[in-house]
Amino acid sequence: MKISLAFLFLLLAAAGAREPFACDPRDAATKTLPFCRADLRAEERVRDLIGRLTLQEKVKLLGNNAAAVPRLGIRGYEWWSEALHGVSNVGPGTRFGGAFPGATSFPQVINTAASFNASLWEQIGKVVSDEARAMYNGGVAGLTYWSPNVNILRDPRWGRGQETPGEDPLVAGEYAARYVRGLQGTEDGERLKVAACCKHYTAYDLDNWSGVDRFHFNAKVTKQDMVDTFDIPFRSCVKEGNVASVMCSYNQVNGIPTCADPKLLRGTVRGAWRLNGYIVSDCDSVGVFYDNQHYTSTPEEAAADAIKAGLDLDCGPFLGVHTENAVKKGLLKEAQVDLALFNTITVQMRLGMFDGEPSSHPYGNLGPNDVCSPPHQELALEAARQGIVLLKNQGPVLPLSTRKHHPIAVIGPNSDVTLTMIGNYAGVACGYTTPLQGIRKYARAIHQPGCANVACASDALFGGAIEAARTADATVMVMGLDQSVEAEFKDRTGLLLPGRQRELISKVAAASKGPTILVLMTGGAVDVSFAKHDPKIGAIVWAGYPGQAGGAAIADILFGAHNPGGKLPMTWYPQKYLNNLAMTTMDMRPNPSKNYPGRTYRFYQGPVVYPFGHGLTYSSFVHTIAEAPKMVYVPVDGRHHSNTTSQWVRVTHARCSRLSISFSVDVRNVGTREGSHTVLVFSSPPGGGWAPHKQLVAFEKVRVGAGGQERVPIRIHVCKHLSVVDTAGIRRIPMGDHALSIGDLKHSVSLQPQTLGVIKS
Repeated sequence: MKISLAFLFLLLAAAGAREPFACDPRDAATKTLPFCRADLRAEERVRDLIGRLTLQEKVKLLGNNAAAVPRLGIRGYEWWSEALHGVSNVGPGTRFGGAFPGATSFPQVINTAASFNASLWEQIGKVVSDEARAMYNGGVAGLTYWSPNVNILRDPRWGRGQETPGEDPLVAGEYAARYVRGLQGTEDGERLKVAACCKHYTAYDLDNWSGVDRFHFNAKVTKQDMVDTFDIPFRSCVKEGNVASVMCSYNQVNGIPTCADPKLLRGTVRGAWRLNGYIVSDCDSVGVFYDNQHYTSTPEEAAADAIKAGLDLDCGPFLGVHTENAVKKGLLKEAQVDLALFNTITVQMRLGMFDGEPSSHPYGNLGPNDVCSPPHQELALEAARQGIVLLKNQGPVLPLSTRKHHPIAVIGPNSDVTLTMIGNYAGVACGYTTPLQGIRKYARAIHQPGCANVACASDALFGGAIEAARTADATVMVMGLDQSVEAEFKDRTGLLLPGRQRELISKVAAASKGPTILVLMTGGAVDVSFAKHDPKIGAIVWAGYPGQAGGAAIADILFGAHNPGGKLPMTWYPQKYLNNLAMTTMDMRPNPSKNYPGRTYRFYQGPVVYPFGHGLTYSSFVHTIAEAPKMVYVPVDGRHHSNTTSQWVRVTHARCSRLSISFSVDVRNVGTREGSHTVLVFSSPPGGGWAPHKQLVAFEKVRVGAGGQERVPIRIHVCKHLSVVDTAGIRRIPMGDHALSIGDLKHSVSLQPQTLGVIKS
């Protein structure tokens, strides 16, 4: 038996399989220790391990590059890996090469959010975690992935808005929960496939704007905005997604660094939301609040403040260097270090890292054939198709005809790009289909870049582009942005297309013999009012950063092989919206006395280029509400009767568990093409004042055949979706008529309080 087991390990080593992280069954000194016994509860195992560590060993486990403990048979571990929209090599925990030359690169998150397809979000998470586990088994990746980014896209200039699910809290929260479930697995409650991380907590949506950077920014946030906007995605991620980690951000909130704020970390994330996992800093955040923000006088105080606030793991070396002295100086108790380690090691236990040989674990059979597999790459293509948004289709000029439109002029700095399509926090893609390559599968193409790059500083290449448009039967211009314009630590100064792009677009459209279609490859919104109102530009398509298969998806949309169904997850504002609007002003609500317009569709009511939720299709859909109630009673515990009015009921006073509004929407496709349709249900609460003028309360995706009809069930949780937050940060349910809208369809539901008997404890 010993010979066969040794032979097995030799075979695994020869195949490049991962050696056990700990509890190697070949190590007689450790394999029977309690922390190696999988039959014991995780809590017992973790406490046994921590009890065996010296203080010096403990502090070396507080950083992302956790040290080995050779005497206990524990290897070193790199905590930092990324999987925002596919396994990435941004973090040092993952590398490509050998049997794993790349991984499936899905569309950027803002694109995937535009699908409004929650089941797709979870399906992508499952595929990404399959590939992550396969790479872990092959010894080239970790199991802790610091994704997704679920910050609210508050300001359209933010360079990292592309990484987020957009501006709506409900969408961001649902995305967080579903993507995390896909990554972590749902088959076994405590067992983790990989450990996800929702970031960056909190009120982080400025990187580097007008001389203010994220390392020095103090976000001044009201209680009201914190509860009803910034908290929602993280709360959903923790409570509904059961995420294994939350990352605190670089910035301060109301004068306190988030990674040193016990009210945020211990009070909210671990206390109120009951995080089952660990809290990690953004990289070097502890060093940042000591060195850059000068929040503490000594590095030992910074280390102590972070750990006492609830930080468990430091992405960076700061805690590993200064925590031991913090304990020796009496600023921190060793028991508080133990608590941080308890949270991190428990997650490693849930991942199976202390269960011996990895190939015997669940998912231990995954390998190179499970990365970049045909089904995974097909899902990347389908996700790109679902996330593309048709903004304008005058005539309609789309879809193009393979019979009538040949050749096609393909023009623009983004017309034949690869890396641009995968955005930031990407890895190495399995392969690429550029827009030019995708179009050439349908028709002969004449290619002219028009601009050397998206900066478009010169008109030197305009002539060739204009001449191509004059001779072609149709013109497709692929314009927009890339990571040189919007990225981490690079916020935009405006919303216009860079350089002379507008000039090129207008001149080409004026010269074009056939219809002109403008395809925009961007993460953030751009002001293309000129193109919207130009009759020579027949169609506008927002492709976002559509991933490795983006070019194929764009072509499928343009030629009608796929019926577009995406909708904008963010408002597209005109450039003038930014007049005197500082990125540093965090208020969500408008202030007319200061000419402050408010932010996002929930609070801003001024002119837009395209609104949140906008998106056209090649079909037409008609809604009919079926079986919708007109009045719903809100049960209130009798002990709170004196605090209940005809206007408001505090959520904490209502019996919320089964309080919902359920109805159905019949969606009829009156067009000639099968297509997908997103049912967006908005509510305008009564009372006005500080409530949003409208907010999304439900969304569902449905596919309907030409001439067909589908019934879509809608469920609105009253306490969660119809409540609003007052200036004190208290969530209340407005009584009276809530105006629901689905497209042009309106329905009013009246909420009324109903006092019940006192519940005896």
